[in-house]
Order: sequence, then C-alpha cells, then structure tokens
Amino acid sequence: MTDYSQWQRVILSELSETLQSISAYQLDVLRQQITSARRIFLAGKGRSGLCMRAFAMRLMHLGFAVHLVDNATTPCLAADDLLILGSGSGRTASLLAYAEKAHAVGARLAVLTATPAAPLSDEADCVVHIPAPTVKAGEQRQGRSAQPMANRFEQALWLTLDIVSLQLMEETGQTEAQMFARHANLE
Repeated sequence: MTDYSQWQRVILSELSETLQSISAYQLDVLRQQITSARRIFLAGKGRSGLCMRAFAMRLMHLGFAVHLVDNATTPCLAADDLLILGSGSGRTASLLAYAEKAHAVGARLAVLTATPAAPLSDEADCVVHIPAPTVKAGEQRQGRSAQPMANRFEQALWLTLDIVSLQLMEETGQTEAQMFARHANLE
C-alpha cells in the first residue's frame, strides 16, 4: 500500500476509532483538575513528550501557569499543583519517579496512557485511557494498528489534548485574540 490516499484512510479510520473510545467523563475530570490547579507541570518522553510540550504551550496561551518538567527554570512541584504525564506504556522509569515525587509533596497527578493498568496510573488522581497500541522494547504489542510502534497512541494523544484545549477555551471564555496576545514574541 504505497498510495497516499490509502494510508490517509487507514490512519484517519484508526484515529476516529480511538478518539471515539476515549471517555468523556475522564476528560471532564482532567479539565477539572487543570482548572483547579495553582500551577500545572507537564512531562512525557520521546514523541509523547513532544505532545505534552505542545499542550503546555496551549495551556500557557489559555492563561494557565505552566511548567515543563526537566527545564532549567522549572520551579519545585508543591501541593495544589498538578502534574500531567503522557505515557503510552505507563511504565517509563523517569515518569514513575515524577509520579512518586508528586505523591510525596501532595501534588495531584493526571496520566494520559494507553495502558491504564500500568504502574504510572496507580498513583494518579485522574487517568485518561487512550485505547491505542503501544510497545516498548522487549514488550508485546498491545492491540492492532497498521502503523508502527506507538504512532496511533501519539497521534491520538496530540488530538485529545487539542480537544481538551478547545474545551478549556470554551469553558474559560478565552478568545483566540486573548490567546494570541500571550503568544511568544521572541521568535
């Protein structure tokens, strides 16, 4: 299958199936966690990490106090803060350490994952299950996809976070002009 339009149909079909399977209730809980947090910290590794960085930018555009874990200027996590982690496997060692730290300091934890029964979800106050295949080295592939590795999960994660951004925009009454006023001007 080398035809662009064939792959396009396959990918859009997979994404549609995945996005329709995400719990609206879980997304409601995530938005409540976000709007009630004093500050929001985000992290993920690899391509999931790129999705989390993009979501951090949108949250900043929406006026939330946002920090990316591992940046040199990231302050300490504290009670009343929210840590949001994106992890297909739900068992990335560094993210598990972040979750333990959040628990130790009394911060809340939200996890977006393809594997809600994985260790990362055990500490979470909010879990958003994105039912898409993912695989780590040495693990068996969970689910089916025409796409390699965790492509389907990462694409669905990005789109899910975009949907959450739109919902938050609506809930907070933010306009695109207000968001753009917070856009970086050192480019």
